[in-house]
Amino acid sequence: MEERKRWGGDHVEWIEIAVKTTTEAIEAVTNILYDAGVKGVVIEDPKDLDFANQDEATWDYVDDRVFQFDYEGALIKGYLLKSEGVFEEILLIKNAIHYLPHYGLDIGEGVLETKEVHEEDWSENWKQYYKPTKIGHRVVIKPEWEEYEAAGDELVLVMNPGMAFGTGTHETTRMCLEAIEKEIQTGDQVLDIGCGSGILSILAAKLGAGKVIAVDLDEVAVSVAKENVLMNEVDGIVEVHYGNLMETIDPKEEQGDLIVINIIADVIIAMGPSLSRYVKPEGKLILSGIILEKIKDVKKAMEKEGFQILREIQQGEWAALVCEVKEAG
Repeated sequence: MEERKRWGGDHVEWIEIAVKTTTEAIEAVTNILYDAGVKGVVIEDPKDLDFANQDEATWDYVDDRVFQFDYEGALIKGYLLKSEGVFEEILLIKNAIHYLPHYGLDIGEGVLETKEVHEEDWSENWKQYYKPTKIGHRVVIKPEWEEYEAAGDELVLVMNPGMAFGTGTHETTRMCLEAIEKEIQTGDQVLDIGCGSGILSILAAKLGAGKVIAVDLDEVAVSVAKENVLMNEVDGIVEVHYGNLMETIDPKEEQGDLIVINIIADVIIAMGPSLSRYVKPEGKLILSGIILEKIKDVKKAMEKEGFQILREIQQGEWAALVCEVKEAG
């Protein structure tokens, strides 16, 4: 059930993440796992046996366990340290995998499973780690079940993320929250792509956005986001929709003064060619979920699509970018 290592006499516990997918999607899913901080990946793909049919001698190097593989596609396993941030990491991976089919990649079942703790247990156990947290100058994220009295001009967001990404504890979300606080203007129209728990949309609304359109490909996330929007009394400003950017929003009718995307590097790059149609002429992008090793690739992709990089933010192993449309000429 669990893999343990002993460092300095202490046990380090791991969560095994297993993704059922296709041979075609192995590279993309593996990249997502590594981008989310997975330490080591194991790939089980029956199609790898095709090489053995070409040379009988190669059968000597095939592990007998591969013949017991009972899944038609590929199975990718990765390992994350069990820590207070692992819940967010798992949901980041799940969210990113859900976006791959919308960029032409067949992921098969695309099912994510975990070992060491069952998801239904973890959805409750992780709450002990989630406490009121101040982010930036004014923003405080308060779990629904915790007591907190706002001080001074603090802006309190009441959240119950359930099984949707976005508690405010993960570096990628924190960078987005801080960037929104700095970049948003009163009356802005905001597009929140991959909204998860709705935390970024809610902050935008509380900071004076005129309208926020939030979308996500995960039905659970959409349900959670709608509940959080109601709980924070911003349902007159925030609309939450199921689907992806292209299917949900018509750029001829809706464009953003500010677009926020907190997904993962490869998905952001894939979205690049479409983004310019959704940003107003003087609009900005906030992009997060980018592992440091991929920041140059994302910058290059955005510049290719006509965006200027205004700022790069880093926290831990993650980076975020603030971009704007380049002026003509």
